[in-house]
Amino acid sequence: MGSLMKLAPLLLALLWASSGVASAAEYKVTIAGMKFGAPPAELHVGDVIVWRNDDIFRHTATARDKSFDVDLPPKSEARMTVRRAGAVDFYCRFHPAMTGKLDVRP
Repeated sequence: MGSLMKLAPLLLALLWASSGVASAAEYKVTIAGMKFGAPPAELHVGDVIVWRNDDIFRHTATARDKSFDVDLPPKSEARMTVRRAGAVDFYCRFHPAMTGKLDVRP
């Protein structure tokens, strides 16, 4: 039984690796010069976006469909996990001309 207990973590790792479960990717979207950087092209549900505000002004990344609203003080960053597939338009609540679009795949 002792040797089985020692093998348990290895067996669980092998089962997880062979289950076809993909690990989440992490992407960074940087705000600089009052503009959002390019959003990731290969975004999937479960991926993480790190929103980084390099400006001296406070910004938000706010979904028009209200699915997310990330507040970003100057020189800060925040993490957000993508929860659903589809196209999501976003903007800054403080600077509405700042816009972008996420295309999220399942």
